[in-house]
Parts: sequence; C-alpha cells; structure tokens
Amino acid sequence: MSKDDHLNLHKKVTFAGLLVTLGIIYGDIGTSPLYVLQTIVGTDNKIDGEIIFGALSCIVWTLTLQTTIKYVLLTLRADNNGEGGIFALYALVRRTKRKWLLLPAIIGGSMLLADGIITPPISVTAAVEGVSGVSKNFPIASVTIGILAALFIIQQFGTKFVGKFFGPMMFVWFSMLAVLGISQIKNDYTILNALNPYYAIHLLLTHKGMALGILGAVFLCTTGAEALYSDLGHCGRKNIRITWTCVKICLVLNYFGQGAWLISHEGHKLSEFADRANNPFYTIMPDWFYGAGIVIATAAAIIASQALITGSFTLINEAIRLNFWPKVRIKYPTNLKGQLYIPSVNWLLLIGCIGIVIFFHQWPASYPGEPDSSKMGAAYGLAIIVTMLMTTILLSYYLLMKRTKVWLVVLVLIVYLPIELLFLRANLEKFRHGGFITVMVGILLIALMWIWYDARKIRNRYVEFVKLDEYLPMVAELGQDTSIPKYATHLVYLTSADIKDEIESKIIYSILQKRPKRADVYWFVHVHGTDSPYTMEYKVNELVAKEVFRIDFFLGFRVPTKINLLFRKVVQEMVTNHEVDITSRYESLNKANVIGDFRFVVLEKYLSADNELPVYEKIILDIYYFMKPITLSEESAFGLDTSSVTVEKVPIVIAPGKEFNMRRIS
Repeated sequence: MSKDDHLNLHKKVTFAGLLVTLGIIYGDIGTSPLYVLQTIVGTDNKIDGEIIFGALSCIVWTLTLQTTIKYVLLTLRADNNGEGGIFALYALVRRTKRKWLLLPAIIGGSMLLADGIITPPISVTAAVEGVSGVSKNFPIASVTIGILAALFIIQQFGTKFVGKFFGPMMFVWFSMLAVLGISQIKNDYTILNALNPYYAIHLLLTHKGMALGILGAVFLCTTGAEALYSDLGHCGRKNIRITWTCVKICLVLNYFGQGAWLISHEGHKLSEFADRANNPFYTIMPDWFYGAGIVIATAAAIIASQALITGSFTLINEAIRLNFWPKVRIKYPTNLKGQLYIPSVNWLLLIGCIGIVIFFHQWPASYPGEPDSSKMGAAYGLAIIVTMLMTTILLSYYLLMKRTKVWLVVLVLIVYLPIELLFLRANLEKFRHGGFITVMVGILLIALMWIWYDARKIRNRYVEFVKLDEYLPMVAELGQDTSIPKYATHLVYLTSADIKDEIESKIIYSILQKRPKRADVYWFVHVHGTDSPYTMEYKVNELVAKEVFRIDFFLGFRVPTKINLLFRKVVQEMVTNHEVDITSRYESLNKANVIGDFRFVVLEKYLSADNELPVYEKIILDIYYFMKPITLSEESAFGLDTSSVTVEKVPIVIAPGKEFNMRRIS
C-alpha cells in the first residue's frame, strides 16, 4: 500500500470499509460486556442499586473521556502517513531529538504486548462459561484451551478467509448487544439516569473503601481503546470514527440493560443465578435465545483474540525495524498488505495464554467460588493502563511538535494524567490478585527491548569508520590486478555507514587484506530505516565510473527487509538506464551474454576477549550475545540468498585491556 493509498484510506468511507473496521478493531472493547459488570458486582455480593448506578455512570464517562475523546477524536490525528500505534507515534516524536522519549515507547509497547497474554483467555473463557448454565460439569478450562490452541495453530495459514467472516459476525454481535440491552431498559427507564456523571462522582466519594476496586473493574470497559489507534492504518480514520459511534451506542445499551436487570434483583446475589453462569450478560437473554447467544458470544471472543494476535505480530514487526526486538523469522501467509505471521511470537503467546487459563482455573485464594473470567478480570487491565499513560506522554510531545497551542497541550495533560493515574492506582489493587503476572511479563519485555536497543548502540559507538575516498584508487586497481584470482564478478558489501563517503574499516580490511578480493564491480549497500511506515526509495552513487557503486535504501518501519529482491530490482533499472554492465567479464561467457555472478559479503561481529568493559556495558553485551544465537542470522534478516553469501567473523574490540609490561630475556 503506497503513501497515497493510505491518505485516501483516511478520506473515503465505504460500506465495505465500515464492515472491515467493525471486524478488525472492536473485538477487545466489544466483548467487554461479557465480564465488566460481573466483575464489578461479584458472585457472592448482594446487588446494591446505588453501586450499579454509580458503576454504569463510570462506564459511560470512561468510554466518553478515554475512548471517544482521547483516542477517537484526538489520538487518531497523530497518524504516521496513515499508520497508528505507540511505535508509529514514537517514530513521529523521536524527530524532536529528545532521547528519553524512547522510554515511554518501550514501556508502552512492552505492556501492550504483555496484556495480550490475558485478552484471549478472558474473552474466550467468559463466552464459554455460558455453557455452564446448561451443563454444570462442562470442562470450561479444557474447552477454552482447545479453542485457543486451534486459533493459534491456524495463524500460520493466514486469516484471509476468516477475515471476511469477521465484519458480518461483529455486526451480528453488536446488534445482539443493543437488542438485549433495550429489552431490559424498557422495563425500567430510570436506569438512563446513570448517564448523569453525578452518580459516578457520588459513588467514588461515598464508597471510598470500594472505589478503587470498582474503578479497576470499570477500566475493563475501555481496555481495547488502544487497538483503535494501533489499527488506524488498516481501517482509516473516518471509518473508525463512524463505526465507533454505533459501537459505543450498542455497548452502552447493553451495559444499561444489564444494569436494569441487576437493579430489579437488588438484594440478591449472582450466585443465585447459576443456571445463567452467574453472569448478568447471560441472565438478560430470553430462554429461547440462550444457546444461540452462547455461540455468538464465543465467535465474538474468538474474533477479539484474533485481533489481538495479529496486532501483536504487527507490534513486533515494528519493534524489529526500530531495533527494539531481536530479528526473528517473519512469514507472509497471504498477499494481503500487513498480513504477516511471526512463528516465535505466535507460540510464545499460545504458551502464555494456556498458562493464564490454567493458573486462574486453579487460583483459589482470593476469589473462592468466582468464575474463571471474574478471577482473570481481577488481574486484567493493569498493563494496558500503563500503555495508555505512555501514549498520553508521547501524544503531548506530538501536539507540541505540531505547534499546538501550549494551553491546549497542558489541558490534555491536566485532564488525562489524573484520570489515568487514578485508574493505575485502582489497577494496582489487582497486583496481588494475579496482576503481577502481566506486570512480570511486561518487565521482562521492557528489559529485552532495552537490552537489544542499548547493546546495538554500544556496539555501533565503537565501530571504526574511514574515509572511502582514500581507498577507492586501491579498490579500483585491485579490480584490474589479474595476478590475484577473481573472487566474484560483482562483490556486494552491506555497510552500516550512514554517510556515503565513509565505510567500516573492517570492510576495507576484508577487501584489501583478508584474502584480497578482486572483482569487476564493487557494490556497497546501506539500509536507512525511516520514520514513515511504507517508504520504499533508493539512491545510487557512482563512486568509480562503472566499477564502484553505493546504493542507499530508504525503507519504512513496516516494509520487510528483502535486500536480495530490492537489490536485483535496482540493478535491473540501472542496466536499463545503461549505468552498469552486469554481463560476465569472462570472455567465453561474455560472448553468450551470460549474467555475471553476484556475491554478498556479510561481516558478523563478535565481542573480542580483549575487552575491559564497565560493569553495566558488560552485562548488557553479555545478555545480547547470549540471545544472538537464537535470532536470525544477518544474511537471513536482510533477506539474502544464502547460496551467494559469505559470512566473515570480525572481532569488536570496544575497550582494549591495559598494555602488558613484558620483558624480553635471552
């Protein structure tokens, strides 16, 4: 998809676009009615009308302030050539040269990924629990694990077919939410008074002992808001804004319908309604619809999980291009733009999700008798509120960068920092009830991203560059020196030098000294990662006429790095423009116009034993090189044909040890 296509995506609104948007981005936030009010009320607590009114008011205004105003109206403006998400936002604001902005980007991205291990389990578990109203001995945990396993297994085949099913299915889901809600609201229109923010404020001021717990549960209604921004590039701003208006109405109607039913049963406990899974979502269903409702809810939960999985793939892909994540294998199972599959992330997520299901199924301490989804709800949301806080920080710098009036930026911070800090405080109450799991995973991911990023910085800081002009005459003469066996017709080096007239000293050493490499044409290739997502540009510099060239690729952070294909395309265009002759220089082959051979040389750096490093740098680099063997090799990461690649190992001497005082004796 080109830059123009992305811009057009934000301008046009079509029925197909609205349907796709409905299916892609609302799975998480759209399935929250399955567990929000159930978590707020609890199974063995008596239903209190005052708490229900206050909780509903909190839900409405959380959806309004956090999702509608912050994300749909404000954050969607911060698009990076049509792309959204916390890493796309960081790519925009890092142009301000404030290095510390790296921290909120890494923290936010890590916590968003960590939250992904609990979103599929809670969505699928809450849906499957509906069957317990029919069969008391139904193996909820086993069925949930089975559904999740099947979902992760099919990822390798792509989701093109399933994707066509998402939009219509989510339309059915939201229609069902609205109809079920209206069917209860019409029995008690006074429930609509909860639209008044007075009830939210009154609840928080008069029930201070319960306020944090209630807010922690209320926050679950908006946990999918970040997905609206992350999937901006797939759906378009106008499609998201139009569909969100309808989605929010359906969600609010269903919450209010559940609230009306709860108030009509004030003084009772949800445990008295075991035939409907102790869940107000299922209790408002008519008997004749109950079975169909469970099926639709399960389908919606699977879609929510699918959206989270594909979102995680996109997040990791962006992290790799920004040097936040080790290079791992990425596959493209279909020809759809943005459709990718990362095997290592897929299986790690599956293991994490299964672990979550088993852990909370066996979790007896804090919530005896509670459904598994309620237990998960007690731990859900802690990581995502951290991501929202980090997005607020990055967004404020983006607004300043766009020359927004300072008082407006200050207003955004004054409104949202207190709200999100309050939600953070409320969610911290969940830490000992299972929230520590997502926090621990998040901290591990933060450490991984930071180590990978900082280790590359440390290494690159000590890479020695030399002026290429000083060596070009020697390289050109080497190419004409027939006393040296020819190494290749075309010799290609990948260089990390950003400046065109510089080169790593190790490359010069490889060409001239480490088995001198004679070639007819020398190529130096460098890849620039750009802050725009889908940039695909290149520049050619002829350093020695017809003999030495430098090619600079400018690739966006969502463009796969397939240097083999890109380089071939560039060479073909240069041949068409008569800039280079790539036929073999061997006389017998030249007569037949046979294409000359190309050989790529990749320098694989390793840490020399001759180093004395500060403790911090030693720890960072030791962990980096410990992880290196399980990542993609340099040639695979750059998409090179391994049959035409030579890998040369070169030592990095970052901090040479002290000189030895040695004495020669006779």
